[in-house]
Amino acid sequence: MNSAFLEEAKLFLEQHPEIREIDLLLPDMNAVLRGKRIQKKKLSSIYKKGIYFPASVFAMDVSGETMEETGLGFESGDQDIPCFPVPETLKKVPWQKQRGQLLLRMFETDGSPFYGNPREVLQTVCEKLADSGLNPVVAVEMEFYLTDPKRRSGQAPQPARSPETGQSETEGQLFSLSTLDVYEEFLHDISVASASQDIPADTVLSELAPGQFEINLYHVPDAVQACDHAVLLKRIIRSIARKHKMEATFMAKPYPEEAGSGMHVHVSLLDEKGQNLFQGKDASGSPELRYAVQGLRSTLAESMLICAPHANSFHRFQSGSYAPINSSWGYNNRTVSLRIPANDGPDMRIEYRLAGADANPYLLVAALLSGIHHGLSAKQNPPPPVEGNAYLEIDTELPRTWEQALNRFEQAEILPQYFGQDFCRLFANLKSGEQSRFLSRIVPHEYDWYLKTV
Repeated sequence: MNSAFLEEAKLFLEQHPEIREIDLLLPDMNAVLRGKRIQKKKLSSIYKKGIYFPASVFAMDVSGETMEETGLGFESGDQDIPCFPVPETLKKVPWQKQRGQLLLRMFETDGSPFYGNPREVLQTVCEKLADSGLNPVVAVEMEFYLTDPKRRSGQAPQPARSPETGQSETEGQLFSLSTLDVYEEFLHDISVASASQDIPADTVLSELAPGQFEINLYHVPDAVQACDHAVLLKRIIRSIARKHKMEATFMAKPYPEEAGSGMHVHVSLLDEKGQNLFQGKDASGSPELRYAVQGLRSTLAESMLICAPHANSFHRFQSGSYAPINSSWGYNNRTVSLRIPANDGPDMRIEYRLAGADANPYLLVAALLSGIHHGLSAKQNPPPPVEGNAYLEIDTELPRTWEQALNRFEQAEILPQYFGQDFCRLFANLKSGEQSRFLSRIVPHEYDWYLKTV
C-alpha cells in the first residue's frame, strides 16, 4: 500500500476537524449500501489493516435476509472477509456535518478481490477491454419518484406533497421548468451535496408522472467510477429527500398507471489514440458501432435478470410506456432498447434504455461492456435499424417474467465468459432464493379474488 494512500485519512481529518464519525459503505449485490459507522480514531487503522465484513453481505436480498442458497451463509460458517478503502472515496457527508463516508472493497485471504463483489466484476470486464486497447466512457441517467413518507405497510405510496401548496402532486409535466422551480430547494441541495463529493451530477428534468424526476451524471472515462457516482448519487437523493420530509424511490414501477423509472446508460469507447471508436464518416457511425450493437443484442436476453432484477421490475415493460419491450435498435429513436443519439461527431455513443432504476449499476454496465466486447470480437452486423414506433416490432426473445429471466441467466453462454462461472452461479442462486421467498407470500389481492369466489 503506497504512502500517498496511507496519507489520505490523515489529510482528510486535518482538513475536516469537525468530523467525528465515518460511514463505511459496501454496495451489495442489489447495490444496497451495507456498512458500519466508526469513530474517526479508527480510520487510520482501517487504511493500514482493513476491517472485516461477512461475505454474506453479497448473499443478501433487498430486505437484508441472507439467501442460504448462495453458500455464503451458514454453510460457510458466515465467515468474515477483510475489506479495505477505495482510494479517493473518503468524503464529507453534507447532510451530516460531523460525518464522513468511505467506499470499501472486499478481498480474499490471498489478497485477490472477492469474486462475489459486483464492483470487481465490472473491474475485470474493464481490464479485458483494456487488453484490447479500449477504454469505455460511461454516463448514467437515473429516474426516481418523490413520495409522501406517511405510508402504511402494504399500501401504495402517495406522490410527495408540493413544497408550494402542501398538497399531493396529481399531475406531471415532462420538461416542466415550473415543476423544477417548485422543487428548487430540494434540487439545489442535491447539487450542492453532489459537488461536495465530486459526483458530476449534470442535468435535471421533470418527468412525465407526478413527482418523477431524472438526474443525469456527466460522462467519465472510468466505468467503475461512473457506477460509484451512480450508487452514491442515490444515497444523496434519498438523504436530501428525507431532509425535505419526502421519500425518494428508485422502484421500477411504483404506480400501475404511471411511467416506470429507468436507468439509462450511455457508452462510447476510446481507442489507444483517444479517438472515439464509434465515430464514423457520417451520422450512421463506424462499423464498430454496429458490431457493438449486435453484441449487445446477443446478450439482452441472458442479461435481463441484471437489468430487471426484481419482481416489480417487469411491471415497467408496457407498450407505449417509454420502457423498451424488445431487442430493437435505431438512430435518434426513444422507442428502441439500444438508441444511437443524434450525433455525427466525437460524441457518437450507444444509449442502453432497457434497465430499470432498480438495477445494480456495476452489474448493468459490466453486462453492457461484455456485450460490446463480444460484438467487436464477433464482427457481425445487426438487422436494419428501426424507424418509427419500435413497440410494433414483434419480439419473443426477451424474458417477460422474473422467473424466465432467471432461467435465461442460468443458461447464459456469453456473460459467464466475462463475469466468471463462480459469480454467475452466486448471482443465480441469490435470485433463486429471493424469488422463492417472494413468491411464497400470499398478497392481499389474492384474498380479494379467491377467498369467496372459488
